[in-house]
Amino acid sequence: MNDLANIECFLLDMDGTFYLEDHLIPGALDFIETLEKQNKEYVFLTNNSSKSSRDYQTKLKRLGLCVPLDKIINSGEVTADYIYNQNSEAKVYVVGTNSLKAEFEEIGLEVITKGEVLDHNQSVDYVVLGFDTSLNYQKLKVAHTLILEGVEYIATNPDYVCPLAGGKTIPDCGSMIDLLKASTGKEPLVMGKPNDAMVNYILSTQDLKKDKIAMVGDRLYTDVKFAINADITSILVLTGETDLAQLEESQQNPDYVLDSIKKLGNRI
Repeated sequence: MNDLANIECFLLDMDGTFYLEDHLIPGALDFIETLEKQNKEYVFLTNNSSKSSRDYQTKLKRLGLCVPLDKIINSGEVTADYIYNQNSEAKVYVVGTNSLKAEFEEIGLEVITKGEVLDHNQSVDYVVLGFDTSLNYQKLKVAHTLILEGVEYIATNPDYVCPLAGGKTIPDCGSMIDLLKASTGKEPLVMGKPNDAMVNYILSTQDLKKDKIAMVGDRLYTDVKFAINADITSILVLTGETDLAQLEESQQNPDYVLDSIKKLGNRI
């Protein structure tokens, strides 16, 4: 465990850590200002694949923070990069939002529509399941069929729920993984935190030293476990999914537990 004063780059989760829905966590912008005054770096790192990195850049600007695009990483971007490196000509059926599909198209992959699949006009190399806020039965049916036919199956992230304001949540990609597991008996290769693909992508795209990095997040099974797997400092904040009762029952032990990102700003 490193002293917080020695950390040079903070990896920041977004939902439940930096903001909830369209409202900043109190002290979030002050924390960024503190980092900038101390010449410390930060990278936003989110499992939420319902939006693209450009969407997040726009949202952060609306909330009062201008962030370069290369300092925002989401699990959809990591998934697209992984598939492109496996097969740059891959055809992908995406169960996800239009923003997620755009991540694949931007890198040069071909996104196949459900109509093309149903009409047997196109072969499919990968099924990708994301946090699909536009999910419907037809999408699930097509994915179910392709998975049972043996098409390689990948999911963007394992999060069961996405936190909202007031302690509320909505189903996230992990819940959709379980739904398709129940119908197909198959489990996907999962890209997002806490898995190796996310770690490898960060280290390959950012000039960072592991002993100077900390992960800040609100989830034990993604953010904290990610930090443990990557052998970097872990910081749990209690403004999102995890509360103290859940922490006491968990096998994941963060290096630091703080009420919020505001309190973190007071510690560095």
